[in-house]
Amino acid sequence: MLKKQTVFIISLIVLLAVILGGAVFPDFMRYVVPIVHEYVLGSFGWLYLLAAFFFLVFSIILAFSRFGSIKLGGDNEKPQYSYFGWLSMLFAAGMGIGLIFWGVAEPLSHYLHPVEHIPAISGEAAGFAMRYSFLHWGLQPWGIYIVMSLSLAYFTFRRGMPPLISSCFYPLLGEKIYGGWGYLIDILAVVSTIFGVATSLGLGAKQIHGGLNFLYGIPDTIQITIIIIVIATVLFMLSSIIGLDKGIQFLSKSNMAVAGVLLLLVLILGPTSHILAVFSSTMGDYLNNILHMSLQANPFEGYEWTKSWTLFYWAWWISWSPFVGVFISRISRGRTIKEFIGGALIVPTLLTFFWFSVFGGTALHMQIHEGIEIASLAYQEPELALFAMLDYLPLGELLSLLSVILLAVFFVTSADSATFVLGMMTSRGSLTPPLSKKLTWGVIQSAVAIVLLFTGGLTALQEMNISAALPFSVVMILLCYNLYAALREEPT
Repeated sequence: MLKKQTVFIISLIVLLAVILGGAVFPDFMRYVVPIVHEYVLGSFGWLYLLAAFFFLVFSIILAFSRFGSIKLGGDNEKPQYSYFGWLSMLFAAGMGIGLIFWGVAEPLSHYLHPVEHIPAISGEAAGFAMRYSFLHWGLQPWGIYIVMSLSLAYFTFRRGMPPLISSCFYPLLGEKIYGGWGYLIDILAVVSTIFGVATSLGLGAKQIHGGLNFLYGIPDTIQITIIIIVIATVLFMLSSIIGLDKGIQFLSKSNMAVAGVLLLLVLILGPTSHILAVFSSTMGDYLNNILHMSLQANPFEGYEWTKSWTLFYWAWWISWSPFVGVFISRISRGRTIKEFIGGALIVPTLLTFFWFSVFGGTALHMQIHEGIEIASLAYQEPELALFAMLDYLPLGELLSLLSVILLAVFFVTSADSATFVLGMMTSRGSLTPPLSKKLTWGVIQSAVAIVLLFTGGLTALQEMNISAALPFSVVMILLCYNLYAALREEPT
């Protein structure tokens, strides 16, 4: 019995050590986390760049290969969810809070402080800002997610193996996946997931707090942020009790509806023609420069910028990949490999590009053409950037309230999905993990977010996330080999 709980027990011990260490010795955490972070980026930053690009290329090649017609399940199996339900859950799990947090703040931050060889506060800086926002939230994140989720879906639904990341290593490890090597892979997945989700929850709580402060003058203190996390924890635990089909799917569709209304209102009330021009021109710039941007570390000028932004994002997506991968694989049964990759790669990416064009394009228009100074606020307090921009639009207070509601629902959806996935990963791949484990992981992920916010704020969240993603990036590279080796055994 104890052996069956190995992954759960060891993962719990590791994470409790981080929580207690941060709570009891916060100064030590403030000292250690930056040192580890600097070592990881200084020695392995190049690995994140190459790995993210490789995952994207690997996914595209698979979609157009002879393996594209293979179903993730039986040959005659039908998808469980409609396209709208599937894409809603996929998008909510994959992007969620981060998109709302950075939709205004990132383009404005890049405009004010671009990479060193581009003059700040210029037309060139504005184009750079939008182009790199597209890069950070575009094809690479979904390429990372696809490698993980496709591997899990294939080995689980096609090969009938437990829905665990260790199962995907059967071609390389054989029966050893049921022993120490398998346990190690699944433990790394759990720890990586916790830190990735904690980063997202920390960002979400900070922005919800920022919105409430902006709208209603609620004091800007760490104690209020912690209270928001606690309240949200109770809400997503209630959703977790309801279950996947009722709870998460309902919340995901609600997300899409609220996000759609907010997006449409800002498009109409903002500089519409300017927004559409930004979308078109940035799309062209992105596609023309994707190879250069994907592999450019700026080692001679601007490496600090690359570390703060691009490498942070690639690490964030990698650390999120076990959670998103398990969840997306769970909802994608019955789709072909080509259908799965096409849906996951194209639709969310285009929605994300349009989101940044609407929100980032509106904010840059205000800054450049209307003389409204919000870039400095976005750089210093990114959680307030969205609300500052909305305040200058008609119906600004209503739009800000909608944004807070959307953030709260995304917060609950992401955390709820994560508790389900973590419960699965620590219950030998059970598709109906015990409620006790889901609730345990709900408390743990919120506690990690609180500790990291308390010991170093957003910087600590980002630094820990980058460090935790390193070992899992190696796991994901090996995943590609295992998936390809298994697909080659499929009859032609």
